[in-house]
Amino acid sequence: MRIALKLALAATAAMLAIGAAQAQDRTIKIGTEGAYPPFNNLTSAGKLEGFDIDIGNALCEQMKVKCEWVTQDWDGIIPALQAGKFDAIIASMSITDERKKQVDFSAKYYNTPPSIAAPKDSDIKGVTKEDLAGKSIGVQGGTTHFNYAEKTYTDSEIKPYPTAQEMHADLANGRLDAINDDVIVTQQFLDTPEGQACCKLIGTIAPVVEIHGPGAGIAVRKGDKLADEFTAAIKAIRENGKYKEINDKYFKFDAYGAEGS
Repeated sequence: MRIALKLALAATAAMLAIGAAQAQDRTIKIGTEGAYPPFNNLTSAGKLEGFDIDIGNALCEQMKVKCEWVTQDWDGIIPALQAGKFDAIIASMSITDERKKQVDFSAKYYNTPPSIAAPKDSDIKGVTKEDLAGKSIGVQGGTTHFNYAEKTYTDSEIKPYPTAQEMHADLANGRLDAINDDVIVTQQFLDTPEGQACCKLIGTIAPVVEIHGPGAGIAVRKGDKLADEFTAAIKAIRENGKYKEINDKYFKFDAYGAEGS
């Protein structure tokens, strides 16, 4: 009887060990743009870095899975997810009703406001439709910022760009009157030697939930329960201090934003 019990316990322990090992061996492929510093950026050495990358790696560690990163141009990132090129998108993608028609999302993992920047000698005084009337505004195409600009700045010329970096270059070279982007990305550019020499922050825009959504989330294919796993992991790293550790590496404030927003 005791021998049978010992054998049963040993078998159970072996099964648990195998299950744990299989979970550890599970690999999740994550798509990101690699051209949106300080959130995600591909260095000249071919290394991905940034807030999105560090958060993604921390979430995978919390979930006891392996991360495998894949770079993908922004305008094709959702089709690539749907085609199975990767399992999730961690690329500062705002959670919006329009995108929810194509993908499912985790809860937000950060929420920062949009902004307007312009050349230092600009006569632009604010961020309203009237302030920017008649101006050319650069915005990365396919983003919530582009949707906001098209709906709000109807008296301005809206110019879409494939990447934020190309948009920054045109602002610095005098080919744009202003740009509209996340304030963190904008400030990152303004802190560079090129940005300091050419341009200034005009101000931040109050997010419109119907356009900007409640924040950036992790996108997965429709019906994939991986979204729930990421949501639980986000909550866990917020509670165990890992999120703050990563946050403080990049920002002087809590990028998560207000609870419930």
